[in-house]
Amino acid sequence: MLGLLGDLRAESEELDALVAPLDPGDWSLATPSPGWSIAHQIAHLSWTDRAALLAVTDPEAFAEESEKALAAPDSFVDEGTAAGASLPPAALLARWREGRARLGDALRASPPGARFPWYGPPMSGASLATARLMETWAHGQDVADALGVRRGPTVRLRHVAWIGVRARDYAYLVRREQPPAEPFRVELTGPDGEPWTYGPEDAAQRVTGPALDFCLLVTQRAHRADLAVRAEGADAGHWLDIAQAFAGPAGAGRAPKGDR
Repeated sequence: MLGLLGDLRAESEELDALVAPLDPGDWSLATPSPGWSIAHQIAHLSWTDRAALLAVTDPEAFAEESEKALAAPDSFVDEGTAAGASLPPAALLARWREGRARLGDALRASPPGARFPWYGPPMSGASLATARLMETWAHGQDVADALGVRRGPTVRLRHVAWIGVRARDYAYLVRREQPPAEPFRVELTGPDGEPWTYGPEDAAQRVTGPALDFCLLVTQRAHRADLAVRAEGADAGHWLDIAQAFAGPAGAGRAPKGDR
C-alpha cells in the first residue's frame, strides 16, 4: 500500500506541475473531453478524491451520496465537476491538493484488508488507490493534450494496465454483452523495456503492444487505429474496440486522428 500510495502521489504531483504555473485564463482551455476545460478536469479529480475520502472515513454518509448518484446517473458527476470548475483556479488547485492529501492519509491509516463502498462493488484500499491513480493519469492526459505537452511514460503505468486488464468483463457488461468465458493473454512492453504479462501463456485470445498504448486505449484517450496494440483472435479484437478501465457508462472515446 505504501508503494502504491507513493505512486499515486507522484502521479498527482506530475499533473500538479503542469497546471500550477498556468495563468488563470489558461484554466478555461478546452480539453479533448467535450465541454470540459482544464478546470473541469482538475475539478473532477478533486470531486472524486473527496467522494473516495468519504467512502473511507464515513461509509454511511457515502451511502447517502451514492443514492443521489443513482437517482441522477447522467448529471450527478457533471454537476459536481461544474461546481468545482466555477471556482477561481487558485482555490480549485488548493482544494484538489488538500483533498488528495487527506485521501492518502486516510488510506495509509486504513486497516489491512478493509473494503470500502463505492459506486459499484465495494473496493479494497489498494483497488481504490489504483483507481485514483488511473483516473489521475487519464485526466492528466487530457490536460497535457490541451496544453500540447508530451508526457514521458513511467513505470507507474503498470497500475493503469492492471486495472485495464481486470476491467475486461466490465467493458462487456456495461454494454449489456456477455463476456467471453476464457481468459485472455495480455503481453505489454513497459516504458523501461520490461515485459508485463497477464493471463495464461497458452490462451488463444491475445493482446500485445506497448504498455503506454494499451493504457491510452483502456482509458479511451486514443483511438485503437492510432495505437500499436494488436489482437490475435476475434474476441480479443472486439475487446480492444470496447475496453474501458473506468467505472460508469461506456464512453464515446476519441476519434481517429484522421477524422479530427
